[in-house]
Amino acid sequence: MDLEKMTALELAEKIKQRQISVLDGVKTVFSAIEKNEPHVHAYLDLYKKEAYARAKQVEEGIMEGVYTGPLAGVPIAVKDNICVKGKKTTCASRILENFVPQYNAEVIDRLEKAGMVIIGKTNMDEFAMGSTTETSAYGVTRNPWNQEHVPGGSSGGSCAAVAAGETYLALGSDTGGSIRQPSSFCGVTGIKPTYGTVSRYGLIAYASSLDQIGPVGKNTADCAALLEVIAGHDPKDSTSLERKDLDFSENLGQRIAGMKFGVPKEYLAKGLDPEVKNAFMEALKILTEQGAIVEFFSVETMEYMIPAYYIIASAEASSNLERFDGVKYGFRAKSYEGLHDMYYKTRTEGFGDEVKRRIMLGSFVLSAGYYDAYYLKALKTKALIKAEFDRAFEKYDVILAPAAPYTAPKIGESLKDPLAMYLGDIYTVAVNLCGLPGITVPCGLDEKGLPIGIQMIGNCFGEKKIIRSASAFERGRGEFPAPEKGGRER
Repeated sequence: MDLEKMTALELAEKIKQRQISVLDGVKTVFSAIEKNEPHVHAYLDLYKKEAYARAKQVEEGIMEGVYTGPLAGVPIAVKDNICVKGKKTTCASRILENFVPQYNAEVIDRLEKAGMVIIGKTNMDEFAMGSTTETSAYGVTRNPWNQEHVPGGSSGGSCAAVAAGETYLALGSDTGGSIRQPSSFCGVTGIKPTYGTVSRYGLIAYASSLDQIGPVGKNTADCAALLEVIAGHDPKDSTSLERKDLDFSENLGQRIAGMKFGVPKEYLAKGLDPEVKNAFMEALKILTEQGAIVEFFSVETMEYMIPAYYIIASAEASSNLERFDGVKYGFRAKSYEGLHDMYYKTRTEGFGDEVKRRIMLGSFVLSAGYYDAYYLKALKTKALIKAEFDRAFEKYDVILAPAAPYTAPKIGESLKDPLAMYLGDIYTVAVNLCGLPGITVPCGLDEKGLPIGIQMIGNCFGEKKIIRSASAFERGRGEFPAPEKGGRER
């Protein structure tokens, strides 16, 4: 029985049938970590001792009927901006290098209630600011498909861990594509839910109006099952929604004949890599062969999406990150003269270049004399973008787009030109600006053997439609390959 090749749901079913134990799944994951982690570096912290103890506890709980859910006994990794009580939560930043929260994030409590086994914390771009997982203060994560390339970001560690077989499922966070883009680069599946569907309590904030926790897995069914575990109202989060119907797996396996899919023409224009475009067009063909109606339409606000997103996200980041000052917790500079010098040196030494860049941009657009010219205008633009998507969803069930304009770049390339890196988020940021759900599913490989993903976007509360569409696409596409053991070497 090849446990490595199983999906999370398959593993849980074998555990439930007593064909394997919870410990078998945990051992399989740690065996893959031992082999691949020296090359991939997907994790910042591993909970090996605790995971083995938890496996025994969950095994007993399953036998006693305490844990009855479809993912009971499944190992899962957690992005390092999600708080786990008594465990370091660093956001991949030096400024939080020794921060240990005294409480669990709401999603962690839900994972434990579902009988899942937390394996450890995954690497990420510092404070989720980046698209490559290269801005981490604790080293670069490498793409399991090719170690010379990035895994994407900011949830690159979570996506790389799933791709490398170092976990069956993972949690990431998505502020402007941080689950969907690395899922595309790593050849896995990731969902960004409707804003407010999953509690942000215990998620260390980047941009509060845009952040959303979501699942990463081997396929759509696994992600849907995990979303059911973590979704639901939380009174501790003022932005949490009270949604009654959270059975996201309900439409798995249903046909998509007659469903209408819209493709923004501007998304296929200049800047899109020809190989990505070809794979995307092949994906459209697979959908039409299953009876889907695919039409092209125009999105007039596309050129404003990146500027509006980075102004709003940076403004919120500058506000959220002002709390990291060396006074209450986290890193503090060793030598300073007076309070203001302590602030200055702590933040200078504690934050990386990308975080500083966004704090400065955010402080600028919120400053007197520029608030109306930039921040207020960005909020108005956000409303226009939302209105345009609302009109599109009056006609279409799902909007289709590439997940990224190119496949995973080589390590070091993106950091040379931050502006070019920002422009790489062109197909993902609108989903966060509008609070919409989106899913990325692998749809092909480029000539270098790097994965390409297709993105499916739904209207607010439209997770079931995108999950239905993604699972139908998977059936038409067939089984997607896994990377070679450890990835192609440097």
